[in-house]
Amino acid sequence: MDGKRILLIVGGGIAAYKLPQLIRLMRADGLAVTPVLTRAGAQFTTAMTLSVLAGEAAHEGLFDIAKEAEIGHIQLSRNADLVVVAPATADLMAKMAQGLADDLASTLLLATDKRVLIAPAMNVRMWQHPATGRNLQTLRGDGILTVGPDEGDMACGEFGPGRMAEPEAIMTAIRAALADEPLRLTQAVQVPRGPLLGRHVIVTSGPTHEPIDPVRYIANRSSGAQGTAIATALRDLGARVSFVTGPASIAPPEGVDVIRVETAREMREAVSEALPADAAVMAAAVADWRVTNAGARKIKKDGSGKPPALEMTENPDILAWVSGLHKRRPALVVGFAAETHEVIENATAKRQRKGCDWIVANDVSPATGIMGGTENAVTLIRDGGAEEWPRMGKDAVARRLAKEIAEALT
Repeated sequence: MDGKRILLIVGGGIAAYKLPQLIRLMRADGLAVTPVLTRAGAQFTTAMTLSVLAGEAAHEGLFDIAKEAEIGHIQLSRNADLVVVAPATADLMAKMAQGLADDLASTLLLATDKRVLIAPAMNVRMWQHPATGRNLQTLRGDGILTVGPDEGDMACGEFGPGRMAEPEAIMTAIRAALADEPLRLTQAVQVPRGPLLGRHVIVTSGPTHEPIDPVRYIANRSSGAQGTAIATALRDLGARVSFVTGPASIAPPEGVDVIRVETAREMREAVSEALPADAAVMAAAVADWRVTNAGARKIKKDGSGKPPALEMTENPDILAWVSGLHKRRPALVVGFAAETHEVIENATAKRQRKGCDWIVANDVSPATGIMGGTENAVTLIRDGGAEEWPRMGKDAVARRLAKEIAEALT
């Protein structure tokens, strides 16, 4: 790639700290690099730093008389073999999608006749916002190439998709773009879209652990597989998902806000903090009881042969609490009923008792193998009656339920 020229446009984001490494990688590949700083980009790195690393002067202002005598912004945009925008902030992406040109960077992007590769970087909420999703779809439709973003910890303390791709990944995308291999560049990015775009859904999942002492606890056999599958399916339909999970044996999905809890009381608090939401899917197998006299130290045998006397009390009823909210009640509340006998009758009574809109009932008696297994056989109970679904994989159940939720909310 010796002799190829990269026009590097630097947006205003903390991810700009990765640019020195990216410039080094480009120079090591024999690429010439011309940096261009936006006004916001100059708050995170300096023209001096980029100039020294690139071996060329970094450009900042559109109205530089000496350069504009030769229509400098046109020359910059045409002399490059590839334009790379890193970090590509939500603001820069919006300007690109709308064709705005109010500074040097946006003018170059509008004036260029070369291919453009962007490395998005922004807060997870900004990345998942419907406006960003629309802009990204527009850019991709215009032929803009993308790499990333990655998922991980944000500088703001949040977690999710929105981190700029690592320099090595961007370098791989640059090589592919210069070699005219566009298909490799779009596989890493997941475009927010779908009927639930802009909707917020809370999903609870897994068991809760109610301590007896620091070593022992009361729990159930829930693996969290069904709740995880539901969160994944809702995410894939474009929803922003707050995933409140107990100590499940299944890893949480990517691309959702994961809130980990242990006890029923912690789960209720997490759900409260996640509100407001458009829908709540209460798939967690919450323990009905907790020990009020849980030991601060491991309870030891006393030689009498008698078990310790455990005092029990009811845990908060999270489903009934969410269903009974007034101003903050989600438009759709979906409960789950894991039953071992008289499934439809017990689940129907539970729906009426709890006040939720839908109940997903299933038979978890040991012979079914459903509790902790990979398949499920459910009946969806709502105002229109009970709809029995055939036995299928938990992922398939989740996709069907997510589709029903999308239809109810749109």
